[in-house]
Amino acid sequence: METTRQNRIARLIQKDLANIFQAQTRKTHGVLVSVSVVRISPDLSVAKVYLSIFPSARAQELLDNINRQASQIRYELGNLERHQLRIIPELKFFIDDSLDYIDNIDKLLKQ
Repeated sequence: METTRQNRIARLIQKDLANIFQAQTRKTHGVLVSVSVVRISPDLSVAKVYLSIFPSARAQELLDNINRQASQIRYELGNLERHQLRIIPELKFFIDDSLDYIDNIDKLLKQ
């Protein structure tokens, strides 16, 4: 169970990461990256970030690119949150495939 502080920090990180990804994806047309969920560890040192990537065919390629740039993204996040957080957590990115799972269930139910 997450504490109130973990929830507040997770929402703050989610909002700021969404702004960072929105600015980055403006440069590449036809790609949409949204931050679905952020889960932060109890000691506030690690944040697991679940990303919903469209088109899903390029999701793994884009996730690999994001993981290569994780330190730069953490630096940008630190610049945005330097007055709210003392330590910026380490970012670990994962693909949120819940929408693909729901789509697959819908297809199966329609058959």
